[in-house]
Amino acid sequence: MTTPEEPGPGLRARLVEVGVDLVAAEGAQALTLREIARRAGVSHGAPRRHFPTHLELLSAIARRGFDALGERAREALAADGGTAGPREQVAALGRAYLDYAFGNRGMYELMFRHDLLSSGHLGLRDTSLPLFGMLVDLVGRARPDADARAVAGALWANLHGIAQLWCWGSLQLATGSEDHTPLLRTVLDAHLGPGSAR
Repeated sequence: MTTPEEPGPGLRARLVEVGVDLVAAEGAQALTLREIARRAGVSHGAPRRHFPTHLELLSAIARRGFDALGERAREALAADGGTAGPREQVAALGRAYLDYAFGNRGMYELMFRHDLLSSGHLGLRDTSLPLFGMLVDLVGRARPDADARAVAGALWANLHGIAQLWCWGSLQLATGSEDHTPLLRTVLDAHLGPGSAR
């Protein structure tokens, strides 16, 4: 029988689950090994049996965020039965990305803090890079004349900036609006050319 202190298979999952709950409630800054262990009901050294470094535990928690964002992205692309053109699909991805960022601020912050993550471990890159690849593919179809990777990178940087500044309240103050939809349209126009994406 596995006790909370033993390195059974359930402890690893419990530590990650506690971390996911903690980042949702209190943000990335709350994710200390000691606090995760305390909330999981184990000694502060117990997490090291599954995660030799703090970065590896943070990476496992962030992977859950990328899994969730990936699922939302796939749902957004499938919402119209796959009949939308590439520009409309980029718009759907943009909306899904921003909605995830606004609804999961702590996890979103953690996911893109590569200074805090051990991204080469635990398959984190295997989870995050395909999301960017999805955007590159759609941008390439929407703008076959352009360097799709560069345009996708710039578009993503704009979306990330909107997400961060909106979460901080800065864009609402600067634009005088509580609707981020015009900002998304402007980003799409800037990177994909004028269009009628809604």
